[in-house]
Amino acid sequence: MTAAIEPALVRRAAEGDPTATTALIGAVRPGLVRYCRAKLGRVGGAYTTADDIAQEVCLALFRALPRYHDQGRPFSAFVYGIAAHKVADAQRAAIRDSAVTTTDAPLEQPDNAPGPEQQAVATDLARRLSVLLDRLPDLQREIILLRVAVGLSADEVGTIVGMSAAAVRVAQSRALARLRTLAGEELDEVAA
Repeated sequence: MTAAIEPALVRRAAEGDPTATTALIGAVRPGLVRYCRAKLGRVGGAYTTADDIAQEVCLALFRALPRYHDQGRPFSAFVYGIAAHKVADAQRAAIRDSAVTTTDAPLEQPDNAPGPEQQAVATDLARRLSVLLDRLPDLQREIILLRVAVGLSADEVGTIVGMSAAAVRVAQSRALARLRTLAGEELDEVAA
C-alpha cells in the first residue's frame, strides 16, 4: 500500500460495493503481507504464518468495512491498526503453542526452496537484522518496518504512530543511523 487509497474507493467498499471491496482488499494486501512478514519473520524457513496472518487481517478488514467511517485519518491507519492487533495475537499464540512438536511427514512434491547454503545465509542475515532491529526503541523499529518493509509514506506512518510526517522522517533517519552504527559494531566484534 505504497500509494494512498482513494477515499471514494473506501467509501464504496464500506457501502457494500463488491467490486470496490475486491479492489480495496487487493490494493492493501501486498503491504499487509510485507508488514506481517517483517513483524513475524520466517517460521521453519517459510513465511506461511505471516501470510496466514495477513489473510486474517484481510478477512477482519472485510468484516469491519461496513462499520468504517472516515474520521479524517488515512485509511491505512485503520488497516494497520487491525494488522497490529492480529500480529500481536499471533505472537501471543506462538508463545502459548511453543511446546507443540511438529511431525516429520514425507514431502509429497518436489521442494523448490533455495538450497541449504542459500537458506543458511538468508536465515543468518534475517537473524542478524532481527537482532539489530530488536536493539532499536519500539517506536523507531515500528517506523522502520512501516516505512521500509511495508513501504508506507511518512504521512501514513505519522498517522499510525501519532507523529507528524516530518517527525517520522527524522525518527527514521535516526533509526537508520543507529542501525548503521550497530551493524558496524557487530562487524567489529566479528573481526576481533
